[in-house]
Amino acid sequence: MAPQIPNIKLSSGYDMPQVGFGLWKVDRSICADVVYNAIKIGYRLFDGACDYGNEVEAGQGIARAIKEGIVKREELFIVSKLWNTFHDGDKVEPIVRKQLADWGIDYFDLYLVHFPVALEYVDPSVRYPPGWFYDGEKEIRPSKATIQETWTAMESLVEKGLARSIGVSNFQAQLLYDLLRYAKIRPATLQIEHHPFLVQQELLNLAKAEGIAVTAYSSFGPQSFLEFNMKHAVQLTPLFEDETIKKIAAKYNRPASQVLLRWATQRGLAIIPKSTRPEIMKSNLESIEFDLSEEDIATISAFDRGLRFNQPTNYFPTEHLWIFG
Repeated sequence: MAPQIPNIKLSSGYDMPQVGFGLWKVDRSICADVVYNAIKIGYRLFDGACDYGNEVEAGQGIARAIKEGIVKREELFIVSKLWNTFHDGDKVEPIVRKQLADWGIDYFDLYLVHFPVALEYVDPSVRYPPGWFYDGEKEIRPSKATIQETWTAMESLVEKGLARSIGVSNFQAQLLYDLLRYAKIRPATLQIEHHPFLVQQELLNLAKAEGIAVTAYSSFGPQSFLEFNMKHAVQLTPLFEDETIKKIAAKYNRPASQVLLRWATQRGLAIIPKSTRPEIMKSNLESIEFDLSEEDIATISAFDRGLRFNQPTNYFPTEHLWIFG
């Protein structure tokens, strides 16, 4: 039997499951089956995005589970994100409607601004997902859209019933402060890279003070980024293999993965781990079934190095970085 997943009450009034399933890097060829199996195991929150390129297949997995009576739409919490090339105010609603059609649903439970980076519009008929480059290869073209323009369009999604809650991803404190100055609908959530090497405690404190729920991605640190051959990822000892983490895991008779996930949820964060293997999916859900001591939480937090993996400087050649600095 699947564990009872706690909810986090959002400022929008809706409940968000604290443990969800991330869809980044789930291959299209298996995505429908992965989502279907995750629902059977007990997941109710699915975190997708335009940029992941698998929303059609994720929707197929959900449709199958609903058709078989495993779950009802209203029992699911579907998250998606606005890609950088659709930040212009008049481009937000059309792309959301396309994404909803891809998923086969009428509304998103939560819709996020993926990055605080506005790029020139690329028509979905030309290339979808558009990616970072205007020409699909190397040319980056910034858009003049401001965060305020984009957020105003995001707010209209709530007013039109296309999204129940809206939020942001990969925003830092200064941008949050700016957004809160003019937001008529406050961001319900902030999604950030968060793991023992990147704790961001001051940002977490700000979010808590402003009533913004935080979702952590890449809970296992460099693990998700090894395939990109990032120097500072491949040179680190994986958290799963760290002797301190292994010692704490042995103390609770739990796998290291569960310790890392519980470190986040016990501190009030939501998590969206991903696996294509049913046994690991189940194990990740079971991470909420025990408690770490305050001493062990502090020990894990002390790993903090301010080490970020998901940022443009780790992906792009030097000539592009002026746009992000």
